[in-house]
Amino acid sequence: MGQYDGVDLRLNVPHSARMYDYFLGGFTNFAADREAAGHALAVAPWLRTGARANRSFMHRSTRALAEAGLDQFLDIGTGIPTSPNLHEIAQSVRPAARVVYADNDPIVLSHAQALLTGTPEGRTAYVEADVTDVARLLAAPGLRDTIDFDRPVALSLNALLHFVPDACGAYELVEHLKSVLAPGSALVMSHVTPDFAPEDVANLVRIYESAGTAVQARDRSAFARFFDGWTFLAPGVVPTTEWRPSADQPVVSAPEASAYAAVAIRP
Repeated sequence: MGQYDGVDLRLNVPHSARMYDYFLGGFTNFAADREAAGHALAVAPWLRTGARANRSFMHRSTRALAEAGLDQFLDIGTGIPTSPNLHEIAQSVRPAARVVYADNDPIVLSHAQALLTGTPEGRTAYVEADVTDVARLLAAPGLRDTIDFDRPVALSLNALLHFVPDACGAYELVEHLKSVLAPGSALVMSHVTPDFAPEDVANLVRIYESAGTAVQARDRSAFARFFDGWTFLAPGVVPTTEWRPSADQPVVSAPEASAYAAVAIRP
């Protein structure tokens, strides 16, 4: 019996989460994922650097929010566990922090135990859900049993919304998620943009779509629209590498990142 027994992994179909794992140097990916990732790297060789820059942004933004007092985190589009995970960062600052991960990839489900090992004082949970079905996601028992929506929550949508085109209601679903969060909550997002390497990103979108994954890269104004009504934390909307960079952070150009990042607070 293997660790994936009873789970339909669709190994012959590339999956964005497993491709991202490959870009990060992980091992939870399969031939179809590696083939599609290889095509993507051929047109956008900076993808590995961009993936690492995005991961680093997640670490820095989580730490910043935990240090600012937030102790509840909802991470949608979790992806394959790669330590340190969000709960490890949050609970290193606030040991009693509560973290819920949500993803629709069955392989992430099979690795959920790695996501649930937190501090004794805190709590972590995993729910299998799709961001395009917000009502079902918000009703998931594992979510409601862990997160108190009467208190501030940090909502993480990192490297996720470019997989939800406008035609699928990207802005409406984000507004729905924002509407259930208490004042003082945070929205954390990163998103692929065509603003810095337009030809590479156009080719990248084509590669993903040929592999069966819809992608919509958004420019700065379209990305900023997700945060309507909320107050940006400094430095506002910037390339992922420029959001409160650490002193020891590798220098990565905006075209190599080709993604915007921002954190905003609900007034």
